[in-house]
Amino acid sequence: MNFIKKIVDGKVDESVHTQFQKFSRGEFINKAIINAKQSKGKYTLVTTAEFANEFVRFMAEKLQDERTMVTGAIVSTNDLKQELDFKDIKQFQGVKRYLIEKEMSGKEIIELLEKFPKAFFALSFEAKGDKLKIKPKAPKSGKPGKGSDKPKADFCKLITMDKETGQSFVFEKPDFNKAEIVHDFTINEIIQPEGEKDYSKIREMAKRKGKIIRKAEIDGQETTKEIEFEA
Repeated sequence: MNFIKKIVDGKVDESVHTQFQKFSRGEFINKAIINAKQSKGKYTLVTTAEFANEFVRFMAEKLQDERTMVTGAIVSTNDLKQELDFKDIKQFQGVKRYLIEKEMSGKEIIELLEKFPKAFFALSFEAKGDKLKIKPKAPKSGKPGKGSDKPKADFCKLITMDKETGQSFVFEKPDFNKAEIVHDFTINEIIQPEGEKDYSKIREMAKRKGKIIRKAEIDGQETTKEIEFEA
């Protein structure tokens, strides 16, 4: 389940919290963009970078013990040289890209996701007939404001026959054919944890409270939904 659907269903967890940790107060437009198509039970989801880790987890859970060729990069500001089996490393302004090209099982990928929840997993691989392709680079960090150009939804591409996953991205109309969905995030309040003195932990634990404006065009019909959240 993707983080927007988790918020809508009232199932906010640590992965949702991680999505909003980087945001300050303000308005952040054109986020979590989804271009979705459905034809004869095949769902094609092309999105911006926010959904990358969730796509990787979905595919890894489908793969389980089976092994497949995995390519791409794991992106982090931390030194993971002793933790990862990587082909090469690229670094720019403190951001490290550990290039991956090896056979891995789904469980191995899940272990890495659990061990490094703050890392960005830009991995491409196949599982049970489904295909995932993610650009092997760090996503751009957005800035608040209304004048930002709308980014292309071309960072991640998932092709899947999994009905539940496909419909979770276009929950307004499960039997959709074509949809484009854009989200604006408004952060009104940053809630500090009570009793914590460690500044680094305060930054990590602080919750964001605000609203999400979900603008969707589904099979030619436009809708706008306002979703309040705390994560």
